[in-house]
Amino acid sequence: MPELPASVRLALWVTASWHGDLGTTDALARAFPDLDHAAGDLARLDVWRDLGEQALFVALPRPGDLSRMPRGSAEATAHAADAGECVFVAGIGGVLVPTLSEFGPEGDVGIRADWTAYDADPLPRHRMEMLDLRDIERQLMTRLRDHTAQFEQVGGHPWGNSARAEAQADLDTALWGIPATTSGRALRLMSLAANVSRLAHRTASFTSLGSGGLDAGTTAARSRLLRDLAADADTALADATNVAVMTIAGWRPA
Repeated sequence: MPELPASVRLALWVTASWHGDLGTTDALARAFPDLDHAAGDLARLDVWRDLGEQALFVALPRPGDLSRMPRGSAEATAHAADAGECVFVAGIGGVLVPTLSEFGPEGDVGIRADWTAYDADPLPRHRMEMLDLRDIERQLMTRLRDHTAQFEQVGGHPWGNSARAEAQADLDTALWGIPATTSGRALRLMSLAANVSRLAHRTASFTSLGSGGLDAGTTAARSRLLRDLAADADTALADATNVAVMTIAGWRPA
């Protein structure tokens, strides 16, 4: 899977293209260098631009928490929650949701993203402009401290040394595929949140979490904490990305 969600990169590159000389085709190529095929309702991006939209925002929703995405149909929200990501415009309303899948024969498998467009309610511009990097970082760090304390209460770290080493092995401290106009302050917070999220998601998928000898209740509590940790990191990643989007759009200083 991509280091950053496809929707995060799409939001940054498309917003940059709306405020520069880069065309939509080139923006898509730069947003998805690791994808072998992108298709679907991507022409909606040009429609939104022509109707005056200036910023493409991102949400990383999950079942039970759709608070960061605009209100839409049940089909749209279910798709976005299942995908765990989407992009949207706030002015006229509208959402694009990706479906990531593999294709091709064994030994030559590619990854594709098919985007589906949905109508959605507009969002007031001030709701997005309320986001503040210092608040986002403070909330994330507070939640990380809380999760650390809870992990200790339920029995220590949620992974053994070998599982933790495997989870961290392919993490990178630098993010790639990001427009040069992305705010450095936002980028640093995006990097932190993305790596926390990726570590939590990967660790949650392991079957050997160093939990030998622990009761089922403790194991379940650790799994829940990992899900909560990933959710908090995803929230911070989406919010920091949207601050970067507004900076690229010229809504706020870098």
